Amino acid sequence: MIAGVTRKNYLFRFHEGSIKKEQIVDFLKALKTHLKQPLLIIRDGLRAHKSKLVREYLDSTNGYIQIAFLPPYAPDLNPVEYLWAWLKRHALANFCPNNLAELQTIARNKLKSAQRRPSIIMACWKQVELW
Repeated sequence: MIAGVTRKNYLFRFHEGSIKKEQIVDFLKALKTHLKQPLLIIRDGLRAHKSKLVREYLDSTNGYIQIAFLPPYAPDLNPVEYLWAWLKRHALANFCPNNLAELQTIARNKLKSAQRRPSIIMACWKQVELW
């Protein structure tokens, strides 16, 4: 799963397996299209984030998308990590799916319903003390 958190909302996509550089570029394009404003992307140290393909795409945006890297081993500074924690510990607590498709369906529904709860989104920012 890949996600981006804004002050008021978040966007996400499910992918089977590890996130690859092509999926990162596709997600960045979707963010740019959906949000229609300059973006500051805060990234962790995932190797795919630093790939040539991703760098070339970012360069092609002429500064429309700016990048900031988190320090190594600092998930506590990443608001998306708190969204994942909420999903695992609250929305999907004690849920035992029969297969990956069922897990994705339920997780997608829980994340979509949480988009209508601003308190969850604000909690992600408050946890990292950035808002």
